[in-house]
Amino acid sequence: MIIMDEKLDRVNRLGWLDVKVDPSIDIFAEINRLKKEKNAIILAHYYQDADIQDVADYIGDSLGLSQEAERTKASIIVFAGVHFMAETAKILNPDKKVVLPDLRAGCSLADSCPPKEFAAFKANHPDHIVISYINCSAEIKAMSDIICTSSNAIGIVNSLPADQKIIFAPDKNLGRYIIRKTGRDMVLWNGACMVHEIFSLEKITRLKAMHPNAKLISHPECETPILDISDFIGSTTGLLNFTKKSADTEFIVATETGILHQMIKNSPDKTFIPAPPNNACACNDCPHMKLNTLEKLYLCLKEELPELLMEEEIRLKALKPIKRMLQISKDLGL
Repeated sequence: MIIMDEKLDRVNRLGWLDVKVDPSIDIFAEINRLKKEKNAIILAHYYQDADIQDVADYIGDSLGLSQEAERTKASIIVFAGVHFMAETAKILNPDKKVVLPDLRAGCSLADSCPPKEFAAFKANHPDHIVISYINCSAEIKAMSDIICTSSNAIGIVNSLPADQKIIFAPDKNLGRYIIRKTGRDMVLWNGACMVHEIFSLEKITRLKAMHPNAKLISHPECETPILDISDFIGSTTGLLNFTKKSADTEFIVATETGILHQMIKNSPDKTFIPAPPNNACACNDCPHMKLNTLEKLYLCLKEELPELLMEEEIRLKALKPIKRMLQISKDLGL
């Protein structure tokens, strides 16, 4: 949930989302100057453009970003990601200003779980607790008992009593993967990520034949047929760490292409091939993540707009399951 005050009018009047920055400005230098001047931190997801990753103070997946948001001492958090990530930062930091470069940066997975419909779904399973993937709105978090990420989902499910009934939302593909790994019989909400559902099994199979030494590494949000032929399955950070540690030198990567920037930086002697989607494109970009640009990030930091505000009742309800996730992750050493 993003609630804006009269400042949103100012953003719109500035023509802010499409405004051009003076090309003579050294944007990297200006961003670094503004960060120091404003005591600001830039948190960026691995799926952001390379320039944003390079100027960020912290780059990570959803778990790492949540942990960093919880411990930051900055006065302003600039969140280069999508809106549910900025919401999480605000939930954890009610007294800090949270801004994001583009209000339109949503999430197809979060959108696939409308709060009203999910409330009815939850009411039909009164003896179940709700574990929600962090890729959901603040309203869904507020209806949850525990939040999880792809990095800690299996550990969190395994930490619960074997007879505990569970609703898992909103990603059905991640839910199926967790069921397969834990043996738990969870009730799944029928949601999915457009980026991870569009990979082509046929094209990937042909690509593997063309590159017989390449390892297929996949995010667990991918559909089961892709996971079935994968050599390694893991969170975004898990995929990155695997490529750094592996003796293999060629990888087909089935997740959003932004992570390839870090893979190449960490392993410049290795080859990384984006897994092909089931469309005419050569790679699979998240259109929401890619709405953020370096220019928008600069303007966002300079003007401290758009700012994410949240109703306190929702924030407090959503805070409890996030805190529970962070504590379980700490206990598990994640």
